[in-house]
Amino acid sequence: MAKSRSKKAAAKGKGSAKKEKLIKPQTQKELQKGSIAGGEYSAQSIHVLKGLEAVRKRPAMYIGDVSSRGLHHLVYEVVDNSIDEAMGGYCTRIDVTINKNGSVTVEDDGRGIPTEIHPSEGRSALEVVMTVLHAGGKFDKSSYKVSGGLHGVGVSVVNALSEWLEVESYRDGQVYFQKYKRGEPEEPVKVIGKTAKHGTKTTFLPDSDIFKKTVFKFDTLAERLRELAFLNKDLVITLKDEKENHEESFHFEGGIVEFVQYIDDKRKSLIKKPIYITGEMENTPVEVALQYNDSYSDNIFTYVNNINTHEGGTHLVGFKAALTRTLNNYAFKSNLVKNKKISLQGDDFREGLTAVISIKVPEPQFEGQTKTKLGNSETKSIVESIIGENLRLWLEDKPNEAKRIIEKCMRAAEAREAARQARDLTRRKNALEISNLPGKLADCSINDPEHAEIYLVEGDSAGGSAKQGRDRRFQAILPLKGKILNVEKARMHKILENDEIKAIFTALGAGIGDSFDLNRIRYGKIIIMCDADVDGSHIRTLLLTLLFRHMRQLIEAGRVYIAQPPLFKVKKGKHEEYVFDEDELERIIKKLKGTKGTEDVVKEVTEEGAMSMNGIVVSRFKGLGEMNPEQLWQTTMNPETRTVLQVTIDNAAEADRLFQTLMGDNVEPRREFIEKNAKYVRNLDI
Repeated sequence: MAKSRSKKAAAKGKGSAKKEKLIKPQTQKELQKGSIAGGEYSAQSIHVLKGLEAVRKRPAMYIGDVSSRGLHHLVYEVVDNSIDEAMGGYCTRIDVTINKNGSVTVEDDGRGIPTEIHPSEGRSALEVVMTVLHAGGKFDKSSYKVSGGLHGVGVSVVNALSEWLEVESYRDGQVYFQKYKRGEPEEPVKVIGKTAKHGTKTTFLPDSDIFKKTVFKFDTLAERLRELAFLNKDLVITLKDEKENHEESFHFEGGIVEFVQYIDDKRKSLIKKPIYITGEMENTPVEVALQYNDSYSDNIFTYVNNINTHEGGTHLVGFKAALTRTLNNYAFKSNLVKNKKISLQGDDFREGLTAVISIKVPEPQFEGQTKTKLGNSETKSIVESIIGENLRLWLEDKPNEAKRIIEKCMRAAEAREAARQARDLTRRKNALEISNLPGKLADCSINDPEHAEIYLVEGDSAGGSAKQGRDRRFQAILPLKGKILNVEKARMHKILENDEIKAIFTALGAGIGDSFDLNRIRYGKIIIMCDADVDGSHIRTLLLTLLFRHMRQLIEAGRVYIAQPPLFKVKKGKHEEYVFDEDELERIIKKLKGTKGTEDVVKEVTEEGAMSMNGIVVSRFKGLGEMNPEQLWQTTMNPETRTVLQVTIDNAAEADRLFQTLMGDNVEPRREFIEKNAKYVRNLDI
C-alpha cells in the first residue's frame, strides 16, 4: 500500500463569508485567467498543442500524476513494450537498471524497434514510435496477436516527460541510435556499430521540471516486475540498482501457481497445492490458479494481457459464476450439505479463496484508458465454460480436498446467516438519512459528499478538541474509543458486533463488502487522525485493515487520507512554528546559535520531549489531546495549511501480503518484517 503526500483544499478557513468558496471553488480571478468572464473569448483563445507538447502541459492525463507513482509509471510503460514482445514469443529476458546518475535503462532481447523509413511519415519508424502519440505496432494484429499497450502512447509519453532519452535498436546486425531532449530528436537515427544481438535498449532521465521527485525506489519497481514475471513464466526479469549495488532476478517456472503460493505464504492452505486450470476458446487463452486458506476474506486478482484489471470485468464475472455453480452442484451431488435450512451463496464459496486469473484477449475492450475493467461480453462465457468443466473434474478427482473446501463454505454460510441481522443495521436506505447515525458522531451541516469530510479520531480527548476546532459546515468528527477489532482474524458477524466498527459503517453510510456502494458514501474524504506513538500507529493499521478488507473501493477511489499532526513546536517570544518531521526540525535548529551540535539538540528533543536554548523553546507533541482546539485546526484540520497523506494501492497483491503479515495469526513473518525494517525507525515512542 503506497502513500503519496498531497495538500488538500476542499474549503478555506471558517465563517459564513467563506461558504460560497466552499461550494464554488473557482474564484473570479481564476475565471478572468480563463478569458471567459473577464476578457474577450475569440478564435485566438483556442490553443492547439502539437506533437508531445500536450503531454508536457498535462502529464497527469497520461501517467496519472507527477508524484512518485507517476514517476515509476514511466518505467512500467517502457517495460510493457518489452512484455508485449514476450507475449508474442520474441523476448525471453528484460533487464531494468537504476543508473548512478538517476536515469533508468530498460533492455530486452526482442525483435528491436523497426528503423526503416515510415511510408507516410517520411522518417525512421524508430523516431515515429518515440515521438508520435498513437503510433506503434499494437494496432496491427500481424505484429502483435495480443498486447497490453493498446493506445500507442506509452514510450512517446516517457520521451516527452524525460530531460533526455536515448534509444538503441539492435536489428539486422546493426546498432541504430537516436537521442532526444524533452521529446525532440537531437539528430536523425544513425548507425553507431555492429552487433550480433537483437532487441531494444532505452535509457531515460525523468524531467525534474515535471516531477516533484525523480528518485526511483528499488522495492516499488520490484513489486511490479515480480508480478510480470509470475504472469510470464518463460520470462527472466532482472532489476539492478547501481547506486546501492543491489540486484534481484525474477523467474518463476510455475507461473501463476507460484503467484498464488507467494500471496498465501503467510496463511495455512486447506489443499496440498493450488488448483491450476488452463484452456483456450475463440483465440482467448485462459489461465487460472486458485487455492483455499483459513482466512475469512477473498483475494482475487485478475489480469488481461498482463494488465491488472483491479475493477474486474466480464472475466471476473465468468469466474465467479463458474465457481459458485460448480461447487454448489458438487456439494449437493455429494450430500455434503447437512443443514438444509442454509443455502450456499457466492460469498460463501469465496471465503478464504485466493485466485489469480490471467487471460489473453486479442481485441480487449477496456472501460477508459485506465484499463481497469474488461468489457468484452464474449469473455464471460469463455471463462465460465473453461473453469466450470476443469474445476468439476478436479473436484471429482480430489474428493478429500473437495470435502474440506465445501466444509469451509458451509461454515462461511452459517457465519453469514448469523451476521445478517447485524449487517442490516449498517445499511442505509438513503445516504442523507441521519436518524440512525451514531450518537457520538458530530456531523457536518452540508449534504454534498464531494465537499464533506469525516475525521476518524483516536480517543475522546482528541475527539473533543477536533469537534471544537473543526469547521462545522463540512467537517464531521467520529471519536473512536480504544482499538477496534482486528478484522484480519474475524468473520463478519464478529466484526459487526464491535461497537466502534458499527459506528464507522453507519456513519459512512455506504454498506460493506459486496453490498458496498460508493455512490451512497456520505463523505468525499475519510481522514484517519491518530497519535504519533505506538498505540496510534496500531490503531491506524487496524483502521486501514478494515478499509482494505471491507471497503477497498474507498481506497481505490482516492478517498482515504491520513492526517499529519505536527511532532514539534518551536517557539521564540510570540513567534510559534509547527514542525512535522525531524529533518525539518534539524533545518530550523541549524539557524540557532548555541554550543550544542544540531544532532545532539534533535536527539535531546525527541527523547526528552522538550528543551530550551537561547530563548528558543522546542517541545514535542506526544498526542493529539495535548493540542487545544485552535492548535488542532491550525496544524492538522485547516485545508489551507494542513498536510495529509493520500492512501493508494499500487499493488493489491503486495498490500494483501503486508496486511496478512502485520495483522494475521502467523507470528514469524511479523518478526521477520520488524527485523528487516527496524533500521528505518528513527524514534520509537513506547
